[in-house]
Amino acid sequence: MNVLILGSGGREHAFAHSISQSSLLSHLYVAPGNAGTAQIATNLDLGVTDFEAIKNFVLENNITMVVVGPEAPLVAGIYDYFKNDDQLNHINVIGPSKNAAMLEGSKEFAKEFMLRNQVPTAAYQSFTAATLSDGKQFIDSLKAPYVLKADGLAGGKGVLIIQNADEAKAALEEMLLGGKFGAASNKVVIEEFLDGIEMSVFVMTDGDSYKIMPTAKDYKRIGEGDTGLNTGGMGAVSPVPFADASLMEKIEQQVVIPTINGLQSEQLEYKGFVFIGLMIVNNEPLVIEYNVRMGDPETEVVLPRISSDLLSHLHAFAKAELHKEQFKIDPRSATTVMCVAGGYPEAYDKGMEIHGLDQVDDSIVFHAGTKETAGKVVTNGGRVMAITSYGDDFKQALKKSYENISKLSFDRIYYRTDIGFDL
Repeated sequence: MNVLILGSGGREHAFAHSISQSSLLSHLYVAPGNAGTAQIATNLDLGVTDFEAIKNFVLENNITMVVVGPEAPLVAGIYDYFKNDDQLNHINVIGPSKNAAMLEGSKEFAKEFMLRNQVPTAAYQSFTAATLSDGKQFIDSLKAPYVLKADGLAGGKGVLIIQNADEAKAALEEMLLGGKFGAASNKVVIEEFLDGIEMSVFVMTDGDSYKIMPTAKDYKRIGEGDTGLNTGGMGAVSPVPFADASLMEKIEQQVVIPTINGLQSEQLEYKGFVFIGLMIVNNEPLVIEYNVRMGDPETEVVLPRISSDLLSHLHAFAKAELHKEQFKIDPRSATTVMCVAGGYPEAYDKGMEIHGLDQVDDSIVFHAGTKETAGKVVTNGGRVMAITSYGDDFKQALKKSYENISKLSFDRIYYRTDIGFDL
């Protein structure tokens, strides 16, 4: 079958890497892709939300499946666009409907969904510019630290955790009146701070049945010891060492099943990935947020641990036959470390040549912000590439990733040397 993957990051390279190994695959395309996907697929100059251009390409090239990487096309309704078009509705789009994608598109929608379906989460209220003074009073009713979340999509950077009440009130004002996150913060969700340890659970669902994928933990902040500004992610570990069988049973019973049942009972059409961000507090799982696609860089450790045929699993979504698929997970640990451009997540330069890619041994390099120019691979984004390795445990896998990173270089390369420090 011919498959089109939408997106340009490490997540999409990881999808391409897994799908390219399937005997079911005829041709693989990635739009727009990067220098890494170009080695195993055909890159296309298509925007991920240019649905008309995507439609034309899909019809001209007999595409049977579209795997949607980032959230923007899902929230914009690409699933519905295909479903409601007589020429396209036979194509298997991997991702939820526009209504279901609101689980990521609106923090308030997600919170209300959790309450309706008895999914454990932190207490919260949401506020707009008109209710700013109520928001400030709500901050006074909470204990520090204070969690402020832009309601809409903010590229993974719309969450603030602030220790001081006056600073939290000033930040709320800046979000609602000063447009700190643009339209995403026209509404702000304020919630109680959960003191625990984070992890992520990934679920694939065909709308009827589900499979729980490998767990992961990612590291969002730029600085060692989880300090400094939030990023799109600096590294990840899978599986999460503390997620034993009893915790996973709780997560399935208290979070996964109520979520899948809620999607069905509320008729939210969903054939894709549910990324559940959890905080484990006193060994109890509480949901911080939903994402309606795979995470990045978690995908770079989760997909390499699925040893069965990913394309076969995704193909089963079309007929809701995921329950028939034999799902296998590699027992080894996988870790990834993200190499980023100096200055990221603030201003950074592009176009630096990357050296040493041919020296990497026994690790996988997942390209993110890269492109090929005049036969050279150069940087083309803040997060440049993720180095993924296997090991008997996460420490062994990390050692291998760091050994291979030492062979790579570009001007002002930066990476965290402490991924997994808290495990």
